[in-house]
Amino acid sequence: MSLGPLMIDLAGTVLGVDERERLLHPVVGGVVLFARNYEDPAQLRALVDEVHRLRSPELLVAVDQEGGRVQRFHAPFTPLPAAARYGERYDRKRGEAAELAALGGRLMAGELRAVGVDLSFAPVLDLRSAASAVIGERAFHADPQVVAVLARAWMDGARAAGMASVGKHFPGHGSVAADSHHQLPLDPRDLGTLELADLLPFERLVHFGIPALMAAHVVYPEVDSYPAGYSSVWIGDVLRRRIGFQGAVFSDDLAMFGAASGGDYVERARLALAAGCDMVLLCNRPEAVGAMLEGLEGDPDAVRSARLAPLHGRRGASSLETLLARPEHRRLARRVAALETSPELELDDGRNR
Repeated sequence: MSLGPLMIDLAGTVLGVDERERLLHPVVGGVVLFARNYEDPAQLRALVDEVHRLRSPELLVAVDQEGGRVQRFHAPFTPLPAAARYGERYDRKRGEAAELAALGGRLMAGELRAVGVDLSFAPVLDLRSAASAVIGERAFHADPQVVAVLARAWMDGARAAGMASVGKHFPGHGSVAADSHHQLPLDPRDLGTLELADLLPFERLVHFGIPALMAAHVVYPEVDSYPAGYSSVWIGDVLRRRIGFQGAVFSDDLAMFGAASGGDYVERARLALAAGCDMVLLCNRPEAVGAMLEGLEGDPDAVRSARLAPLHGRRGASSLETLLARPEHRRLARRVAALETSPELELDDGRNR
């Protein structure tokens, strides 16, 4: 059985009978976890292991563990700094900032791999701008060149710990004021302008080998009338052909308001997949999953399988407890956590993807 094109969420800390049946459906290819799915590392490891045992190849298990206000799993996981902290350090000590970003990616990935999680939807490749409250400090920097440098370091650190990276939100969400969770943002700039700004970190990370990207629910009317996640112009023409990206493309959550222009959930998924997404996310809408399973095709797709296969995590530490007890890991955690001594940790399950 190959991985299907749909990633769904779970209700709680254990896998229910109905959920188990849904995860066996050929349309499903992965699970995204939230704070509500976490009680302690042992419980989380048991949940992830149970999900992985259901299928071969294993379902992908993902989470949003960016740092700052977007961190689903808390103590004893290390409190991670917001991406902007690395950018602020870059403005003072460039070399040290890149080193710390690599350590941050390694720290995040190592801890998640110790509980079996395959990937985090990170790093954010958007630009930091006063215009966007929903991105804000989730972005490394306002300068696209700096974003590319720090995101590459972060990606390399995560890779060293056994985790693939998923850059978001292609082709850039940081320069629009509207929050796509609640509105459909419009960015009036043309492609040439975007290429010199928001699009640049994505292009650089593609050339640096990032294996996956997440598309934004943002419309760029000078390029296409569809949001990027529904746009064959953005995904097919710009990302695939012009930039040369060969990896996996995820949709952002189809339950967000920014995706509502696509129709009902099945229609949204079909639009995203037809535009070139390899996997679509539907979160916090359990009542709609049944329709998705009936309405989407789960037939084997060799191209999709080839793009998704590299996202399975490599073997990590035997347990989070073992990892956290290592002196080197404790030293690394102190260095990274010192960037942000009192981070605002995100607890809300429906925001900030």
